[in-house]
Amino acid sequence: MLYVWFVIAGAFAGLSAGLFGVGGGMIIVPVLVWIFTVYAFPPEVITHLAIGTSLATIAVTSLSSLMAHNKRGGVRWEVWRHMALGLVIGSLVGAGVADMIDGQMLQVIIGAGALMMALKMLFLSNKEQLDRPLPHAGVQFGAGTGIGLASSIFGIGGGSLTVPFLNWSGLPMRQSVGTSAACGLPIALAGATGFAWFGQDVVNMPAGTIGFIHITGFLCISVASFAMAKVGAKLAHILPALTLKRAFGVLLLFAGGQLLLSGLGVL
Repeated sequence: MLYVWFVIAGAFAGLSAGLFGVGGGMIIVPVLVWIFTVYAFPPEVITHLAIGTSLATIAVTSLSSLMAHNKRGGVRWEVWRHMALGLVIGSLVGAGVADMIDGQMLQVIIGAGALMMALKMLFLSNKEQLDRPLPHAGVQFGAGTGIGLASSIFGIGGGSLTVPFLNWSGLPMRQSVGTSAACGLPIALAGATGFAWFGQDVVNMPAGTIGFIHITGFLCISVASFAMAKVGAKLAHILPALTLKRAFGVLLLFAGGQLLLSGLGVL
């Protein structure tokens, strides 16, 4: 059943990745925390293991999602180039920061961040700002660094931060989603590398891990998410932009609430 849960998590995460431009981490991290808890993994490593495994799977999911969006002209590569180096730098630093934070506190931070972003997407960002000129390249690099830092700590592909930033920068919602999917790749590769490195000397780790990455979980989730990300990307170019924003907000509201309550010991 452990493998079945991994596959279910991967399928839903992949669909979300293609549909919303996220790496699926806001789905994968809460689910992995729950799975690892049910299967009695050491409590002190559960959250970090969930984040590291999530980032590793996002590398695969983002690749599938960005390929599907790129075929439909949904990726603005000039924006991606300005943000990519910052995303990598921020993700590597974020992995080191996360290694120093207690697991329960990490859950609270991730949950609170997701809830704030959900409220923004649901109530404050309902109009596309297509007449706004793109920010300077330095601003895009700085945004990439901040997004990479937060994303690595949270174990996400950065979509919950990148999509609103790109939409605010003047990109249409569909291009924001597609470009965000491409931005998830450097975040995930750098972040997963950092978590694998910082977790290699941690004691009491379960079998079948490389640092803070659970290998079986990575493989099962990646296969399912790679397939479903293409389905989500196709839907993203069919559904209205406002529907995408509201659905994205609801997704973050649910995932953030679950993590926040769990971190506070309510669940």
